[in-house]
Amino acid sequence: MINWAVTFLIIAIVAALLGFSGIAGAATNIAWILFVVGLVIAAIFFFTGRRPRV
Repeated sequence: MINWAVTFLIIAIVAALLGFSGIAGAATNIAWILFVVGLVIAAIFFFTGRRPRV
């Protein structure tokens, strides 16, 4: 999830630099939502003791 959040954040930065404010705003919102969801899932795994498979 965090990887996807970073990807959308980079898309938002590039879109903002090119002047596409609508796309930049949407990508920023998606990045924020994915970041929060990733943090919630990480906290759940931390407190329940589950580890991701490597």
